[in-house]
Amino acid sequence: MTDILMPRLSDTMEEGVISSWQKQPGDEVAVGDVIVDIETDKAVMEYEAYEAGVLEKILVAEGETAAIGAPIAVLATSGAASSAPAPAPAAPEPASAPEPEPVVETPSAPAPVAAVPRSGNGSRPPSSPLARRLARDHGIDLATLNGSGPGGRIVRADIESAIRSGAPAPAPAAAPAPAPAAPAAPAVKAQAAEDPDVEAVPLNRFRKVAARRLTESKREAPHFYLNREVDAEPLLAFRARLNEALSPAKVSVNDLIVKASATALREHPAVNVSYTEENLLFHKRVHVGIAVAVEDGLLVPVIKDTDRKGVAEIGRETRELAGKARDGKLKPQEMSGGTFSISNLGMFGVDSFAAVINPPEAAILAVGGIRDEPVVRDGQVVPGKRLALTLSVDHRATDGATAAKFLDRLATLLQNPLLIVA
Repeated sequence: MTDILMPRLSDTMEEGVISSWQKQPGDEVAVGDVIVDIETDKAVMEYEAYEAGVLEKILVAEGETAAIGAPIAVLATSGAASSAPAPAPAAPEPASAPEPEPVVETPSAPAPVAAVPRSGNGSRPPSSPLARRLARDHGIDLATLNGSGPGGRIVRADIESAIRSGAPAPAPAAAPAPAPAAPAAPAVKAQAAEDPDVEAVPLNRFRKVAARRLTESKREAPHFYLNREVDAEPLLAFRARLNEALSPAKVSVNDLIVKASATALREHPAVNVSYTEENLLFHKRVHVGIAVAVEDGLLVPVIKDTDRKGVAEIGRETRELAGKARDGKLKPQEMSGGTFSISNLGMFGVDSFAAVINPPEAAILAVGGIRDEPVVRDGQVVPGKRLALTLSVDHRATDGATAAKFLDRLATLLQNPLLIVA
């Protein structure tokens, strides 16, 4: 027998929540099979088996929390598999149903597992991790809903619509399952009763963690901000020529900004640093994090060795990581190790903004949209395109002049984009 332990799936993780079991007691498990989806402080991640065998027992039910290193299930490995069935027949009285015993060993175990219904063949309606969590918290039976997402996938909006319409909880789970979910629903109803125009939605785990970390960042890191506008016309023209040459591959303006930032960081290593109480850490490699909006909030996948990669490669990797982020499939190593971050809200019509530093990094670049504005060229007012950049910097890690030189070099690269790929 081998205990399956709650893994550390992110550098800031202290405990995990069982989102959904992909294997049930008695199921065969091969190396690489996904056993369970685990909700961390950053994402819902798949946990793969490192050993083959049979899943003997689930120790932590769906919706329950376990500390890192705590046993969450028991696996009968190949060496012990032959002896695994022996204990069940040893008890003569319950011989007619020996297998269910491990599941119902504790009264609380089956109830949360039933909160996300499965059909007899182990399948479930396609749904996002957030939708499953909200459904579990509010006692919503996913099997009763029609998903509005791609391929009929049940998404957050479907669950919220069901909550507003008062969708009933599944009858079999109503009696034993209220323990983990009961506190949330009455709280929402109580607050709504006080003010019918207000709907209280409990914070999910991601937003709680983000709130804590960003509060710590603003409280502990003395932020200062540098603003710079650049002429975006050369950048747009270069991108058009590049896409013609790379067709059918495409490069975005953001891909060029990421590459230019990585190049500037390589030339200005004093910005590619992290602050600790004892040391200032100078990173010898440039790993740029790209902020991605997801259903749960915000994730920051990291492109490793960004300065050493071409623009087309950066574009492909960015799209791949962003897709994984939105599907909740990012691996821990794909979200760790960042030395600098970029947050781009230009596609949402935002002209400019200041982002909060993502600790332990020393700086983050906020990118606004490209605007049509009158500009002065050769003493004449002519139409132009401008791009606003805001650099947020931790003053403990670097000073204003150093950060200004970095931002000036970044602006030069963007206004002379041939230098980005040189």
